Amino acid sequence: MSEERLLIAVAIDRNDRVAGHAGRAHRWRVYDIWPGEAPDGAYTIELDEHACLHEWHVCQYPERHPLHSVDLAIAGSAGDGVIRRLGERGVLLLTTGESDPLRAVKALLAGDLPPGKPHDEHECGGEGHRTHA
Repeated sequence: MSEERLLIAVAIDRNDRVAGHAGRAHRWRVYDIWPGEAPDGAYTIELDEHACLHEWHVCQYPERHPLHSVDLAIAGSAGDGVIRRLGERGVLLLTTGESDPLRAVKALLAGDLPPGKPHDEHECGGEGHRTHA
């Protein structure tokens, strides 16, 4: 996929499966990808309740979220706002139907990432969709 080193974050749930919704995910497994080498699970980001992407991106000063430091992010689904706001920070967010985080990363690198589910605003809890002036 790339000839450069990448950091890829995968949203994970309590069962260490790909989390269903990027904006509400509180755990992200970060893989360090070196060209020509197998993905290496480097670290896990654990976010407090107020630090999920839905809450962070609508706060008064949404700078410097931990996920702004990765190149790509993967989750089961994501809303347009989260995708756009991460993109503004140089992070490409993709969705997938793959439930295993490592398999999702390998599929992405092979150019064969299964598509994710459509975003369901009711499922993600609406309050993160508010807008601030």
